[in-house]
Amino acid sequence: MPANLPTQRRSGVVALVLVITACAAALRFHLLGAKTFWFDEGVSVAIARLDAYNFFRILWRREANMSLYYALLHPWLRMDDSEAFIRGLSVLFAVASIPAIYALGRRLFDSQTGLIAAALLSVNAFHICYSQEARSYSLMVLLCILSSMYLVKTSDTPSQRNRVAYITFSSLAVYAHFYSLLLLVAQWLSLRYVKLPSSAKESPASWKKSWKVLAICISPILLFIATTGAGPLRWIQRPGVKDLWNFALLLSGHDGAILLLSCAALATLGAYPASRKNLADAAWPRQFLLVWLLVPPLLVLILSIFRPLFLPRYFIFCLPALLLLVAVGFARLRSPWVRAPLLVLYLALSLRGTSVYYSHDFDNARDDWRSATNYVLQNAHPSDAVLFHVPMGRMPYEYYLSLSKKDASGPIVLYPYHGPRITFLDFVEKPDYPRISGALPQYRRVWVVISHAETPSGLDHVAAALTSLVDTSHPSVRHVSFNGIDVFLYQ
Repeated sequence: MPANLPTQRRSGVVALVLVITACAAALRFHLLGAKTFWFDEGVSVAIARLDAYNFFRILWRREANMSLYYALLHPWLRMDDSEAFIRGLSVLFAVASIPAIYALGRRLFDSQTGLIAAALLSVNAFHICYSQEARSYSLMVLLCILSSMYLVKTSDTPSQRNRVAYITFSSLAVYAHFYSLLLLVAQWLSLRYVKLPSSAKESPASWKKSWKVLAICISPILLFIATTGAGPLRWIQRPGVKDLWNFALLLSGHDGAILLLSCAALATLGAYPASRKNLADAAWPRQFLLVWLLVPPLLVLILSIFRPLFLPRYFIFCLPALLLLVAVGFARLRSPWVRAPLLVLYLALSLRGTSVYYSHDFDNARDDWRSATNYVLQNAHPSDAVLFHVPMGRMPYEYYLSLSKKDASGPIVLYPYHGPRITFLDFVEKPDYPRISGALPQYRRVWVVISHAETPSGLDHVAAALTSLVDTSHPSVRHVSFNGIDVFLYQ
């Protein structure tokens, strides 16, 4: 651990951390409600609105991933249900990550490295992007930083308090997102196979009890994964070279090759100690960050040869490791006349990547449920019916319906439908074609909402079956397309 700073200097550092945190908050609250909720965000809200029985049933049946976030979102929704306010919960987690990464950088290296890492994270477009989503990614990043912080603290000062904090934050990280398990793998490898610094008082063998308690805490998640496998992720495509390049661009801040190459060069510089004096002490923090950064994506890439599991946003928890290495690289530039202008240039390029994100998405084909829902509501008649090609496509529609000042009921939902209130079955139902066919003649007009159903040969089998079924009794059709969504009106 770095030596204690003089009081005057410590006050200056605290002030700088507060300024960086305030800037990070401004960037993340900017235009927070401007973009439409996409499919996943609508699902987040629908799950968080469920009663306790249906909430736990849908978690166990399908949506255990991000369960911690849904549990926190539930009381948050009681205060307000606007898009900006709902996303504000994610922003709070993201803003808290700024002082957290400073503290981790200071613990591993020094105060200067922590400040640089905090500044880099504050303007990183990848982090800002997922700070503005009603999903668990910013919570995942925060908990992974805190888990790593207490891993280091427990190694240096093996107290009961530090062990409990490590187990708590690590467990919560896994409940925030399953892929946090990969961080625990990286942490185990760094303790087991990397030579620890002389300051470490907790030996790898003495960690066994902590690992056992941690395994017990996350056992429900492990059981869920064992019973469901990769079923909920079967839609992920096998990654190619272009996907890996885009992933690298995202981590660096999404401003093109110059920023990416600068990021790679500085991270490489930061990965190697400046001198061989006290090599083990200097090497372990860097090697820990390298394992954290590289092992999770490489492991999943290997697994993706057999079953595609690689999705860039699932690895956002590796971003702190990269930025800390880049910060070490900057700190190794001894001349402030070189370091300061390069850092300003790097931050400017990162801000340019962020400005691009505000105007359009770069890691998400954001389906426009706001426009699609408003179109249906503005053109619907009181006795219309509606079917959704994907059961969970009803969820973002229901969110925007709840915000509508028009008819609070909207068209009558034929599929998925299990009663006047949404239940866990509405998330997972498969079409009952005979029931739907028998109900259709009761309605003069029927809406069919199809989302991301395109295949190389046309619509997928569910979309094709639903449209064919409705077309039999309602031959006249009007078709309007939104981003990622097709709305058909049969009458």
